[in-house]
Amino acid sequence: MTDERRRELGQFLRDRRGNLERAELGLPPIGRSRTQGLRREEIASLAAVSITWYTWLEQGRDINPSRQVLEAIAGVLRLTRAEKSYVLALGGYGPVPESESSATIDQAPAHVQRLLDSVNFPAFAVAPNWGIAGWNSAYAGLYTRISAVDPADRNLLWLIFTDTHLRDMLPDWEETSRHFVAEFRAEAGARLGSAAHAALISRLSHTSPEFARLWADRGVERFASRQRVFLHPTAGELVFEQHRLMPSDTPELHLVMYAPAAGNSTASRMLKLAAG
Repeated sequence: MTDERRRELGQFLRDRRGNLERAELGLPPIGRSRTQGLRREEIASLAAVSITWYTWLEQGRDINPSRQVLEAIAGVLRLTRAEKSYVLALGGYGPVPESESSATIDQAPAHVQRLLDSVNFPAFAVAPNWGIAGWNSAYAGLYTRISAVDPADRNLLWLIFTDTHLRDMLPDWEETSRHFVAEFRAEAGARLGSAAHAALISRLSHTSPEFARLWADRGVERFASRQRVFLHPTAGELVFEQHRLMPSDTPELHLVMYAPAAGNSTASRMLKLAAG
């Protein structure tokens, strides 16, 4: 486990310990008014570990917790499935990228690009660092600036916080940006501390106060298919269902696809965009 991952694991556990409601665990308030947050010794006791060891874990000391112990702590802290997976990944019990280069794929392989081109609704390929490695013509019709964006800036997380054109297209930008940051953190656990990851987070934190605030909140979510709404400058409101696929022979890439939602005119509007 790298030092960066140890520090993040300790801070994440401290944050979640401080957010627990004592009454939900059958514990009395601390003093007269404190009803939220558990003491370290309470977590240690409930997880059946020593208080000294648990303190070291929260302090980011050079210790290597077992999967069983991390799962026990996750249970005591009542972590969600996504949060538990994140904790396990930080501890070294999750998928680890084969190499540093796997985080920075600049271009999707030809067969993946052909797959993107075969669908008539917006679709694009995302690298592990959320760089956009390929897209189809329907996506270029939806997000018209994609081809003009500097390749160094062609990153989904970077664009959602820095491109005012894209922000204007999202009526639910605050909710969408929160989901993005939480999903990125969930996927980045095993990569935390890599040069590519650190550079992106540092650059975003210095550029966008909104990103810095959300990143400090340490929200963690698994990707979930959901509705996405765009206000296109010429086509008007477009409503999609967002889905994500992973090619079995290129697992480091995810394909994000926006299927037109049923019961509205999005599909016909997208056809007009393609024809126009």
